[in-house]
Amino acid sequence: MALLEIENLRKSYRTPDGTVSSILDIPRFSLEARQQIALRGASGCGKTTFLHLIAGLLRPDSGRITLSGTELTALSESRRDAFRARTLGYVFQTFNLLQGHTALENVLLGMSFGAGEDRDFARSLLERVGLADRMNHLPRQLSSGQQQRVAVARALASRPQLILADEPTGNLDDRRAAEALALIRESCSSQGVALLLVSHDPEILRRFDPVQDFHQLNLVAREEGPL
Repeated sequence: MALLEIENLRKSYRTPDGTVSSILDIPRFSLEARQQIALRGASGCGKTTFLHLIAGLLRPDSGRITLSGTELTALSESRRDAFRARTLGYVFQTFNLLQGHTALENVLLGMSFGAGEDRDFARSLLERVGLADRMNHLPRQLSSGQQQRVAVARALASRPQLILADEPTGNLDDRRAAEALALIRESCSSQGVALLLVSHDPEILRRFDPVQDFHQLNLVAREEGPL
């Protein structure tokens, strides 16, 4: 059985004028344990909404999302939050670090919603991403590339089965983007974690095999024509 299985997933939004706008209609998608897949798609085609649905941050209008044998769409909000904390890590484009907390504290906070804090493991993660001498630095004292490294360590902190990465190199220059991507992929490989990454950057996408076209995966985007 696949680690992640999605069937007939649909999501729409109500616009300010009261009309309903469909954004996602995905008949089927799956991801195997330890597999690393990239989804290609332009801005506005629903990639972030797709990841938010997988993470349980949004509820679909219909369809099934099954992760590690658990149907997320059947869980209550509190059980879904607890399951996400144990099973998923998320790497955001904007890092989403807490500015008043050190690198180490940000990683520890990533653990606190799951099995609980493990300071030794948090330190080992920061060492692994090359921040052994930056653990007590605040985000504003770190470069953008270093902040992304903290974000990767935080995503791995709960020992998840799946990492979701939403344009994770979008705020980095080309060199740092390549370094960050290599770090994310190597970290997932070494921890035995599956990776689902979405991007529109051809330089990032060419480093993946397979790459799936989100425009073809999502029937709504397909009907609207090329973006």
